[in-house]
Amino acid sequence: MDPAETSAPPAAAAVKAPARWWRSWWRSLSPGRQDRFAALAPLASVLMFMAAIAVSFWYLRTEEIEREKEALKRDVEYAQQRVRLRLLERQEQVMRIARDLSNGDLTRSDFVGRAEALISQYPELQAITWIDERRRIRASHAAPTVTSNQLRVSGEVLKTGEAADLFRLARDMQQPVYSQPEAGSDDAAPLLQLQVPLSPQGKFGGVVLAEYSIDSLLRYATPTEVLARYAVTLIDGQGRTLAGTPLAPRHNALLPWTTRANEYEIPVSPVGNGLVLRAQAYRTSLGMVGSGLFWLVGTLSAMTTWMLIATWRHTRRRMQAQQALVAETNFRRAMENSILTGMRALDLEGRITYVNAAFCQMTGWTQEELIGQTPPYSYWPEAEYEKLHANLREELSGKTVPGGFQVRVRRKSGTLFDARLYVSPLIDARGQQTGWMTSMTDITEPNRVREQLTASHERFTIVLEALDASVSVAPLGSQELLFANRLYRQWFGSQTSGHLEMVAQAGVLPAHGGGVDGHEDDSLMGLLASDPLAHAHSENAEIYRPDLGKWLEVRSRYLNWVDGRLAQMVIATDITPRRQAEELAARQAERAESVSRLITMGEMASSVAHELNQPLTAISNYCSGMVSRIQGGQLSEEALLAALKKTAHQAQRAGQIIQRIRAFVKKSEPNRTLADVHEMVSEALELASIELRRHNVRLTHYVAARLPQVMADTILIEQVLINLMKNGAESIAQAQRPPALRSVELRVVPRQVDGCDVIEFSVQDTGRGLAPEVLAHLFEAFFSTKSEGMGIGLNLCRSIVESHHGRMHAENLYNADEVTGCRFSFWLPLANTAETTINSAATSTPGTIA
Repeated sequence: MDPAETSAPPAAAAVKAPARWWRSWWRSLSPGRQDRFAALAPLASVLMFMAAIAVSFWYLRTEEIEREKEALKRDVEYAQQRVRLRLLERQEQVMRIARDLSNGDLTRSDFVGRAEALISQYPELQAITWIDERRRIRASHAAPTVTSNQLRVSGEVLKTGEAADLFRLARDMQQPVYSQPEAGSDDAAPLLQLQVPLSPQGKFGGVVLAEYSIDSLLRYATPTEVLARYAVTLIDGQGRTLAGTPLAPRHNALLPWTTRANEYEIPVSPVGNGLVLRAQAYRTSLGMVGSGLFWLVGTLSAMTTWMLIATWRHTRRRMQAQQALVAETNFRRAMENSILTGMRALDLEGRITYVNAAFCQMTGWTQEELIGQTPPYSYWPEAEYEKLHANLREELSGKTVPGGFQVRVRRKSGTLFDARLYVSPLIDARGQQTGWMTSMTDITEPNRVREQLTASHERFTIVLEALDASVSVAPLGSQELLFANRLYRQWFGSQTSGHLEMVAQAGVLPAHGGGVDGHEDDSLMGLLASDPLAHAHSENAEIYRPDLGKWLEVRSRYLNWVDGRLAQMVIATDITPRRQAEELAARQAERAESVSRLITMGEMASSVAHELNQPLTAISNYCSGMVSRIQGGQLSEEALLAALKKTAHQAQRAGQIIQRIRAFVKKSEPNRTLADVHEMVSEALELASIELRRHNVRLTHYVAARLPQVMADTILIEQVLINLMKNGAESIAQAQRPPALRSVELRVVPRQVDGCDVIEFSVQDTGRGLAPEVLAHLFEAFFSTKSEGMGIGLNLCRSIVESHHGRMHAENLYNADEVTGCRFSFWLPLANTAETTINSAATSTPGTIA
């Protein structure tokens, strides 16, 4: 044994064993059998290879035919759905016309207009006819391609045998009905008829007959990709071709079973079996298969295997690049469709080559309608053709504006909107310019807001300039004047000095604020809007400007300026006429009060004289008695002293009466002090009792004990009480009450009004009361129920009470339905409440905040 064979590995030995067996078997054959085997073995190999090739081709062909049939079935069903949707859309439009005719919303001219619009828009529609319930044609409109023998004339009646049978079927079913009538002549194109019944008020009122061109329906409703792959035809129920060209039979001697073309048929809904869509594949076999193909396959098998490996590796790299390209394309398309900016691409001649979804949404036109358009474009407004043509010429010439330019764009609906266009050159992969890319942004809303802001600013400026008040705004801690209207400029010029002087004089800011001396104060700089000072309420003050000779009412408010700084707005109004009127009114009121008191004392003159006559008579009597008794020597020293005391008392009483009357009459300036209610009432009672006794009226009074003091002018309040009690006595005298009912009652009690403690004064009489029309005008000036009255007494009384921050009220007293008298009441606040109110009012004096 060879040492090399003994050292061979077991695997190599296993491979060599069959080879040794094959050589031993071959050597054992005879030479003839070896020749036969040598000739048959390649033949058998070739036959086996050819058989394998044939079986492989047959199997692959069978699989391919099945796939073609599946693809054909899917494509035909898709085409059938497109045709069905086309028919349903036209049916819906015809049904709308029928519904409007049933409702009486369409006239004959309107019907012809609607029919003409539909026929011109949809080429498959050939004619639309309105037929009444007696089968008489009311109106009809047909396309120019309809032959003369297919036209329907208004006023004619449907002939029996054509649309009449379909008419009866539509009338019986009350549903849209399709039919495919027989062609009248060889040159007439087959038509598809649709009759939609009319139902005015639930009754049959005729039909709307729509006729379709089956050839146009096939041409425009079938997808172009289906027409490119198959021979598509429309046939009727008997197999006759209505539209399209079928394939001619093919002859194949080697594959006779492939003479019939691969085809598929499906009825077109909603027409039914009367209209069938058929598609035939253009190629259903591999063609002639010769022996050269088999040998070619055998020869190229090795090369194919080698090339397949190389191609697989190359294809793998291409697929990776293609997937990356698809992902990038999808990403860019998604990003492009999500942006709100419209994109439009133009070639160098101005033809639109691309628009994105946003551009279509802005204009209302679809991508198919826009691509390929040349100027003027459909979204250009007709009134601006020249301007837009000029812009386009500048755009194509390369004169682009960096900030873009604004144009008006017309939507498909006819509305206009403002847009801003930005243009940039479109460069291809080789660096050459192929056109221009334009981005369009809708700026209608920004323009509207800008116009509104401009108009608002103009209105604001006009109003402020026309104000009769001076308005100025200045930042805190600075001498810059942010705003000043016309009146401010007339008074103070364009400087901040007037603003700062008014602020300082009114006391709105601290003395150091405003930098009047020329140096800015930074103590208030940097205040935020949340600071309490920024939210302070407006403050008022009345100041006098000697340089203007005017009284000004200054109102101040802090605000946050547009740049974030805290500023102060000052509004100064000229109130000089008002102050002069107030001073004049005050002087007139004082004169009226004095006149009223004089009138009162004049009316009480006789009573006062009678009142003074008593102490003077007593003095005279005392003096006469003392003289007679002294002459008779009958007067002792003690009796003389007592008589002299009584005489002095009566003289003092007369002097007090005269002094009180003089003080009452000569009162001029108001003098509010802390007043005791009891003393004030006592003084008024003593003066009023004189008048009441003259009228034979009984006076009673009740004053609550321990009443707090009030802040009042005692003489003025006494005047009010005397007037009220005197009026009550006069009312009783006019009513001629009996002596038992002739009384006036004065009550002074504490009360609470709106949560505040007050002192209420009420004067109640037993007169005949006040009429309703008198109550309505009781406190008006120069209104009086007395023939000799001036009508200022009660008006002055109310003015005096209100000047003391009180209120006066009058009401009738009733016993059932009978008026038993009248009550006048008024109240005054207590001293602490009155001081608070007076101090608040005192702030309105010049130089203080009101």
